[in-house]
Amino acid sequence: MADITPVLKAVVPAAGLGTRFLPATKATPKEMLPIVDKPAIQYVVEEAVDAGLSDVLMVTGRSKRSIEDHFDRAYELEEALRAKGDAERLDAVHESSDLAIMHYVRQGEPRGLGHAVHCARQHVGHEPFAVLLGDDMIDARDKLLRRMIEVRDQFGGSVIALMEVEPDQVSAYGCAAIEPTDEDDVVRISDLVEKPSIEEAPSNWIIIGRYVCDPAVFDVLEKTPPGRGGEIQLTDALRTLADMPAEQGGGVYGVKFRGRRYDTGNKLEYLRTVVQFAAERPDLAPEFMPWLREFVRGRDASGES
Repeated sequence: MADITPVLKAVVPAAGLGTRFLPATKATPKEMLPIVDKPAIQYVVEEAVDAGLSDVLMVTGRSKRSIEDHFDRAYELEEALRAKGDAERLDAVHESSDLAIMHYVRQGEPRGLGHAVHCARQHVGHEPFAVLLGDDMIDARDKLLRRMIEVRDQFGGSVIALMEVEPDQVSAYGCAAIEPTDEDDVVRISDLVEKPSIEEAPSNWIIIGRYVCDPAVFDVLEKTPPGRGGEIQLTDALRTLADMPAEQGGGVYGVKFRGRRYDTGNKLEYLRTVVQFAAERPDLAPEFMPWLREFVRGRDASGES
């Protein structure tokens, strides 16, 4: 097995156009839409930091400046809150700016996730790194990324997060062909297919938006042609890595995740996520939940769907 360099950096692709949320995302990045009162992208950065990755590179695009502003200091706002003696809100403002060492690079044109990851090459160098997609939020109580880093330390290569879904859902995701290992929650990946039909799917274990990549992925991405949708797919590069020898950075493993995942990539799932988070907030739930039950009862009584 090749030498195992520790994982210290995280890459967060955030260059998408957010077309599913138009018109809200015409001038506001989708990543900045709030989950109650905190942008979705902050939860993702918090997850990286919780796993020990305080060096975070955000891959952004045009019209994404507010993401950088969110993780920067806001001196005028801070002074206004300090003058009011509003320590609680001042701490909330400081929380995002003190969270991590943030770096930014722009993806000049939307050429797919693989291309966005390749944009991180100069910053990452020859180190392994984690990739966290903003549409997927993992509950803070479920330490998925930490487990993936442990698996990388144990097996080498690259590691992807897998989740089991119903067969009729596989066509919306990348899907993995898997082989067991001695670890109950770890599998070896023998093949990957991006958004297969039910008939083509090698299993009903899909890739969710967490990866730990060996730096060998950069050379592979450089040679990976556009795939599905005319974009450079990270899945295609990982498929190549799965067949490469370990001494060249090859081998891909999967962690079977059975915890709590929140999808913010479409309107319905986004609304469900907001409701779930509000329902667990001790400052909101005592008033929100009785109102929600009454609202649902009223809808049921009126026969409205």
